[in-house]
Amino acid sequence: MERVGRLIERPLRRFLAAGLGLVLLAGCGEAEPKRTPPPPPAPAARPLVQTPTFSGDSAYAHVAKQVAFGPRVPNTDGHRACADWLVATLEGYGADVTVQTGRVTAYDGTALDIRNIFGAFRPEVRRRVLLYAHWDTRPFADKDSVRTDQPIDGANDGASGVGVLLELARLLGDSLPDVGVDIAFFDAEDYGEPEWLPNRDQDYTDWCLGSQYWARKPHVPGYRARYGILLDMVGAKGAVFHREGTSMALAPNVVDKVWNTARRMGHGDLFRNRVTPQTIDDNLFVSQLAGIPSANIVHYHLDTRMMGYFPQHHTHGDNLDAIDPEVLSVVGEVITQVVYAE
Repeated sequence: MERVGRLIERPLRRFLAAGLGLVLLAGCGEAEPKRTPPPPPAPAARPLVQTPTFSGDSAYAHVAKQVAFGPRVPNTDGHRACADWLVATLEGYGADVTVQTGRVTAYDGTALDIRNIFGAFRPEVRRRVLLYAHWDTRPFADKDSVRTDQPIDGANDGASGVGVLLELARLLGDSLPDVGVDIAFFDAEDYGEPEWLPNRDQDYTDWCLGSQYWARKPHVPGYRARYGILLDMVGAKGAVFHREGTSMALAPNVVDKVWNTARRMGHGDLFRNRVTPQTIDDNLFVSQLAGIPSANIVHYHLDTRMMGYFPQHHTHGDNLDAIDPEVLSVVGEVITQVVYAE
């Protein structure tokens, strides 16, 4: 995902329609004021459903496996080997797998061979949910003070969301929900311009290249889903998940669904109700270009001592030492409940 300083407060004007103000008219000349009817009762919260047991340890093992391939930067051997493993793992869990190959151009003109990977459960069902993460890693550590030109492990920024979704895929393979579920791993999300460039592009389309490619050319013609949930940076120690600003602008109902579920499950300490600035991530392009309203679960701090993404973001500290299996477990349990409650 794009760094803290590159928020979409200005560029999002291109994507968001202007809001309409509401004018309240006061009546006059009434012999007796009208009584205001009481507001309708709030709809009862949907009860939690019984779900298969999500394993944070299993999700962690999937994270570790990805990191073992080395940095998953497009056009590298580690990237190709990890893609093959992702396909084989989804197939082993019973998913109907589609691999979308393509070529995109990075900010510096580099041609990147990408693979977007999709695993469908109950592909015959029209009512579908899209769950997704990016699986590539940053090609340089531009927020570090050492080895800034070398790629990072991306244990949290990349592997964590994939690890949670692979564990969910295992559950789906054993016990199908009522809704169709598509798990997507998007490529080339993290190949945006580095921090050190003095005149950086301001339209932000150099980020999230894989999801942009897919949104314009879906792997299934006319693909539709009721909503989407993006998992990005969901496994670090000390994680907090505030309501991400772009999600609130484009998919507030989806955010409510996820955060309310988390709170009913007793996870309000991780899923909090403050709203972050709007950020650039795959959910922006899936929501806007593909028309699938999506919420982003992302580790982002709002206190003044630690404003922004998790401390190891885009540094070599984003390795397995930063990952907490318990955080993976909480996120996985929430997503599992959302899916099986549909």
